[in-house]
Amino acid sequence: MSFGNYTKIATIRTVPEFRELLRTLGAGIPCDDVIVHGPNSPLAQPCHIFGKTAGNRFAIQPMEGWDGTKDGRPTENTFRRWRRFGESGAKLIWGGEAVAVCPEGRANPNQLMLRDGTSGEIGRLREALAASHREVCGPSDDLVIGLQLTHSGRFARPNAKERAEPQIVYHHPILDARLGIEPDYPALSDGDIRRIIEQFHRAAGLARSLGFDFVDIKHCHGYLGHEFLSAYTRSGDYGGSLENRARFLREVVEGARSEAPGLGIGVRLSAFDLVPYQPDPGQSLPGKPGPGIFENFCDFMPYRYAFGVDFDQPTEPDLTEPILLFDILRQLDIRVVNLTAGSPYYNPHIQRPAFYPPSDAYQPPEDPLIGVARQMVVTRYLKQANPDFTIVGSAYSYLQEFLPNVAQAAVREGWVDFAGLGRMVLSYPELPRDLIDGKQIQTKRLCRTFSDCTTAPRNGLVSGCYPLDAYYKKSPGAALLARAKKQANTE
Repeated sequence: MSFGNYTKIATIRTVPEFRELLRTLGAGIPCDDVIVHGPNSPLAQPCHIFGKTAGNRFAIQPMEGWDGTKDGRPTENTFRRWRRFGESGAKLIWGGEAVAVCPEGRANPNQLMLRDGTSGEIGRLREALAASHREVCGPSDDLVIGLQLTHSGRFARPNAKERAEPQIVYHHPILDARLGIEPDYPALSDGDIRRIIEQFHRAAGLARSLGFDFVDIKHCHGYLGHEFLSAYTRSGDYGGSLENRARFLREVVEGARSEAPGLGIGVRLSAFDLVPYQPDPGQSLPGKPGPGIFENFCDFMPYRYAFGVDFDQPTEPDLTEPILLFDILRQLDIRVVNLTAGSPYYNPHIQRPAFYPPSDAYQPPEDPLIGVARQMVVTRYLKQANPDFTIVGSAYSYLQEFLPNVAQAAVREGWVDFAGLGRMVLSYPELPRDLIDGKQIQTKRLCRTFSDCTTAPRNGLVSGCYPLDAYYKKSPGAALLARAKKQANTE
């Protein structure tokens, strides 16, 4: 159920109809009339990245897995997902998965972790992905594989999904209240931060030894690296000025270069953030949360608790500091950035536009196409301001049937260098290959943003697309998921 009178993408039959919907919404994004297949397609063009040449302009986005072992090793479910990434035909694998650098930095008790005891299995994930790519797509010389390194910070839950064990950079007046963080709860000390930085260094060294082409130093979605960028109220070496707030990134990168010479380094960045949202209690229905409304921030003005936001109007982005951060990245000799926005924990409609929200979230407060356009327009702005950077874009999955038209136009017109796919490759991993090869798109496998890939893990189940992937649809977890959703709808 959706509260707005939003048009389902699946009901739109033609490109002109889709373009008219974009016009009506004021969602100014490009859309090509005709899809070009084969080697002349803009999406089939090679791109030099991390010292290699990626064979096309599709990227697989990193997603947080819930199907590892308690000690951070991959399971057969994990290997299956990575093999499907390889079969997709996408030539840039941006991390594949969010991998924690230490036990206390895991976002869930089954998240992968990279350390001495697990490195062999993580390396075999990369080998399985490359092998499946060779089997289906041919030589893998033009396949670029990275690993996303992360620490979940404020949203760490390393031991039980019901129990948060936050490691905070500063006290956030709204998010602290949500997580039950008391005013005297200790923030990470500068010494704690330096120890975490060393764990990133060790993980980078392991990634290089395992044959990964690059690592992503995650700075998005409310996790530790992202929280540093909004640490305006923190004192000491890691807060206050942008130079200090970017010190964590700088020290991670400098140490990683020393520990792993020759390893590529990229950053997935939430280019802007907005205030936290919550369901509108005045519009909730039995078993259904209301549409998202922003939580009261008037008592905390100017709002200095988010990166890339207007302090005086924190429901709107301000890209002044993101532009300055690109200068810092340039100083660090980082020229590859994967752009996203917001956080799945407190404003998911900004981060991942969806028609159907997760069971514990809120109904979309805007047509999801507006969220897609917001991210794409910001990405275009940052790309045009930094033409020397290679940019991966996000939020394409919601476009569904019209993803090929928009992705092709965005790459062709220079809005972005790579179209990044996340949820879509859980239901339909072969989409990039089918599109470039000119095969008929399998519309029944397109992600319709049912959000079960989020609802399931939040109920302690493994990651996957339960509505459209028979592997999960027929699994015991599907019945458990249905039961959990039914219970949520009656509470």
